[in-house]
Amino acid sequence: MFNRNTLLILLAALAAGLGLWAAQVAFAPGGAPAAAAPAVDPASLKAVRLFPSPRAIAPFSLLQSDGTALEPAELAGRWTVVFLGFTHCPDVCPTTLTELSQAQKAWDALPEARRPRVLFVSVDPERDTPEKTGEYAAYFHPATLSATAQEPALEQFATSLGLVYMKVPVEGGDYTMDHSSALVVLDPRGLQVGLIRPPFVPADIAADLARLAEVAP
Repeated sequence: MFNRNTLLILLAALAAGLGLWAAQVAFAPGGAPAAAAPAVDPASLKAVRLFPSPRAIAPFSLLQSDGTALEPAELAGRWTVVFLGFTHCPDVCPTTLTELSQAQKAWDALPEARRPRVLFVSVDPERDTPEKTGEYAAYFHPATLSATAQEPALEQFATSLGLVYMKVPVEGGDYTMDHSSALVVLDPRGLQVGLIRPPFVPADIAADLARLAEVAP
């Protein structure tokens, strides 16, 4: 059972995350609007909630399973769906990655240059090495990108996307990770342009991203 202090911390983290997300929706860094959003009617999308204006994310450097750095340039050129999770997650993470894998299978028919990607980032670097993170992500779909990082780089990356996570002790001396369940959508310029919130419908995610990739490749 959570004690009172843990509950207060969770509520504070949730409030901070919601506040940051609201700020991101309304403003780009510095309070100024970013570049124009994709020429797609937001009402025509079923899964993706586009922001009024895209926003830049802070520079980052994560570590991929092959030991190479994952930096903003690595994500340029294609649409990317970012999901935070961890390999010891009992339900949300495997369910979400399974749902995303169904969308990825639909994208397999697209030309590689327009094919959206999924990036799974582990928020549990204490237990999830880059190699283990990669093996876990590939189990659901071999094309899934994966990465993690030590602190504070990991927290800075998550915060830049308006996502939150925290370590929560459980009985027996172990711990779990609470984290945002929303998916972040990045465009080919590496700008954050929207969110996908649960419940996830793989067919809708597949159709929305395929359309965005067609209109703004």
